[in-house]
Amino acid sequence: MTLAACAGCNQLQQPIRIDGVVWQPDNATVMPRGTWDQLGASELLVQWTAVDGMAFVPGSALPAAPKLPDWERIAKEPWARDVIVGLAGRFDEKAARADIDKLAADSAALARLPTPLHVTGWYFPVEIDPTWAEAPRLGALLAQLPRPLWITVYDSANVGPDALADGLMKWLPPDVGVFFQDGVGVYAREPKIALHYANVLSQRLGKQRVRIIAEAFRPMPGGGFRSATADEIRPQVNLYKGYKVSVFDGPHYLPDALVQQLK
Repeated sequence: MTLAACAGCNQLQQPIRIDGVVWQPDNATVMPRGTWDQLGASELLVQWTAVDGMAFVPGSALPAAPKLPDWERIAKEPWARDVIVGLAGRFDEKAARADIDKLAADSAALARLPTPLHVTGWYFPVEIDPTWAEAPRLGALLAQLPRPLWITVYDSANVGPDALADGLMKWLPPDVGVFFQDGVGVYAREPKIALHYANVLSQRLGKQRVRIIAEAFRPMPGGGFRSATADEIRPQVNLYKGYKVSVFDGPHYLPDALVQQLK
């Protein structure tokens, strides 16, 4: 084996470091547990606290989920020292985009509820891509929500990072940050292309407004998704050094055994 090959082997075995994990609450993962802090995670991005008119937090005007998360316990987890709280969303993207006025109003009410979490920001969980012609209507609706505020952006149409940034610059409030969803998990693009998107968005929006969501899943033959392997995740995440990176999503796709392989 050549020295160059050995260096490549060492590169493949490097541990990964992440800043946070995303958690998309559903009835199956209402009690999230993990060891993501062993990879450096100290920030939890909660995808939503209400989805399809069902709340995962107490005290809202919406019907409560059959079982609520133990928010007191989550607040004490090392991977949730800081929490960005997602507000009202829908599982179906088309339905969410058709109902942004109601989701914004519900989100404003959810944001006023007390929480034991150390809240460092808020997240409006209606994701944006270039195919959504009515996205600019969000500009005024986001004014109802507290700051710091974040949204997710992705590029399903592959218009490229410059066109994606051009669209956002036309309407996105300057005090709203962007999580760029890398698209690697659905094979939409390679990590190096995702990094190029992040670089362009940073140049246009400002580095402090751009973070990366690394997809920790891959498609399965016949449908559905599986956890990405350590060999798939490691080069993906390590390429994004210099950006704040959160993995989507911890409870569903990053079990403790996989964490141990990535350390």
